[in-house]
Amino acid sequence: MPEGHTIHRLAARHAELFVGDKMHAASPQGRFAEGAARLTGSVLDGTEAYGKHLLHHYAGEVTLHVHLGLYGKFADGAGEPPEPVGQVRLRLTSDRHWLDLRGPTACELLTPPEVAALRARLGPDPLRADADPERAYARISRSVTPLAALLLDQSVVAGTGLIFVTEALFRAGLPPLLPGRDLGRAEWAELWADLVALMRVGVARGRIDTVRDVHSPEVTGRAARVDRHGGEVYVYRRPGAPCHVCGTEVSRGELAGRNLYWCPTCQAG
Repeated sequence: MPEGHTIHRLAARHAELFVGDKMHAASPQGRFAEGAARLTGSVLDGTEAYGKHLLHHYAGEVTLHVHLGLYGKFADGAGEPPEPVGQVRLRLTSDRHWLDLRGPTACELLTPPEVAALRARLGPDPLRADADPERAYARISRSVTPLAALLLDQSVVAGTGLIFVTEALFRAGLPPLLPGRDLGRAEWAELWADLVALMRVGVARGRIDTVRDVHSPEVTGRAARVDRHGGEVYVYRRPGAPCHVCGTEVSRGELAGRNLYWCPTCQAG
């Protein structure tokens, strides 16, 4: 599932392509035909990302809400769009560009109260200027739930996925199974600041890089990472490989059906 930096990049891309334009909407697949009919003729006022949720705000207080989930993807281009191929849930076109959406978990129109309710059920997003990290810490500091699970809970922190959580915990030297209530306020402030920095790099580069320069392939002489996710990481999907910092084999475990990765030495707690 795309992490928050990808959704922020998409929001910026869609704003660049369409803001201020009158849109035509269609649903070649047919599953969003009614919503597409309501959008057609509307002007896109702006776009917004909140965690893993993408919002297009149209004139007349209509908002398109998209959650890509595991399989959702966008494609876009200039000029006339090609013939639809596959299950295109939504096609947006203007006089200049086109945009196709396939396979999302959610593609729906929301009213202003529904948008407010969506925001209210999400935790602070490290990539948003209005984020309040204290709201997240209030939840974390009262919980015996493992810290990794809390950071993956979108109602606690919005936009963080397994890669950012795994890597931020390594960089902070925190074990992923640490109970939330055992995290000090100063530790949380440092962890939050690092999440903000890492996710901003993700927005700028379009990939997740978490390895500090001193541990990079260029400095250490090790082979660069080859992985479909791209980017240099410390422990994510590296079980059994040596830690880039101390050489200990990276461990793998499971939490709520998801893999966890950590260094037993660097994250001893």
